[in-house]
Amino acid sequence: MNRIIDHIVYAVLDLEAAMQDFEAKTGVRPVFGGYHQTQGTKNALVNLGNTCYLEFLAIDEANTSITAPRWMGIDSIKRPQITRWALQSEDLARDSQILQAYQAEMGKLQAGQRNMSNGKMLTWQMTMPLAEPTVEIMPFFLDWRESEVYPTEQLAAQCRLLELKLRHPTPAVLQAVFQQLDLDMVVLEGEAAIHLRLESPKGVVLI
Repeated sequence: MNRIIDHIVYAVLDLEAAMQDFEAKTGVRPVFGGYHQTQGTKNALVNLGNTCYLEFLAIDEANTSITAPRWMGIDSIKRPQITRWALQSEDLARDSQILQAYQAEMGKLQAGQRNMSNGKMLTWQMTMPLAEPTVEIMPFFLDWRESEVYPTEQLAAQCRLLELKLRHPTPAVLQAVFQQLDLDMVVLEGEAAIHLRLESPKGVVLI
């Protein structure tokens, strides 16, 4: 792929149970990341190498100020599944415009920051992913260039991304937008789905 995958969102019903299941299958335990206070979710991360990570995302039941629909399809999942994926961007304005031309609600820009456990500041700008559909094949984008650190900086790269596979009912429509985004990624025809193949200490794992 000619553009860098930032991260892949694995939406789960129970964060602790999903972390335990992943550890049993791979030998790698996801590391708790923190809370998205304005989105009503919490996460854990697994470093996949090359600044890419797998984000386990779950509803933060303690945050009662945010209600459905929350972002990333988290309120509509019936089982753990990958619902979103993100690319790194060095021209967020351009990528945002292309997303908005594809779908008007997409591409809205938002900035954020939070302190890491090592005292450094994590700072980002992003195009905001929507609450629906459950699985969105069109990527969203992040720019970390003003950040002191990157989310995977303190995480050992014990797993490696081998393959990302995308499916969509009308792949030609997405391929046209991908071309505008300078993204050489093939979309297969089928029900909307994102699948991963990972290399882990316990062998190859499919998600």
